[in-house]
Amino acid sequence: MRQYQFLWIFFAVLMFCSFMVVRQFRINQARHNQLREAFVLLHSKGYTNDAQRLYDRLLGEVAHAPDKVLFDDFQRTLVLVEPLSPQTNNLIWIYHWTVCNELERRKPRAFARALKLAEDAR
Repeated sequence: MRQYQFLWIFFAVLMFCSFMVVRQFRINQARHNQLREAFVLLHSKGYTNDAQRLYDRLLGEVAHAPDKVLFDDFQRTLVLVEPLSPQTNNLIWIYHWTVCNELERRKPRAFARALKLAEDAR
């Protein structure tokens, strides 16, 4: 046991660091979800200045947010807006289209695959 002391310490530190990375990832995702829900709540209740500040923070996170977080934001905002009718004064609609465009930019193959599935369904 003593001759493998360095190896055991290395694995213990590696496990601890792995745990901390996963924990931080979950904390960041939960914080983003809270931020998004607060934005939706404030905007729907008419607190436009506060909603604008949260909107600005959300926009800052869009560029480096994981795809799953963006897809969750897309789904959440989809039920709140009419995506085909432009609502340029609605922050939720603007955020929805920003997330949609970011997803399309990141995953062009996914959209191409969805279009192909639609073609095959005809």
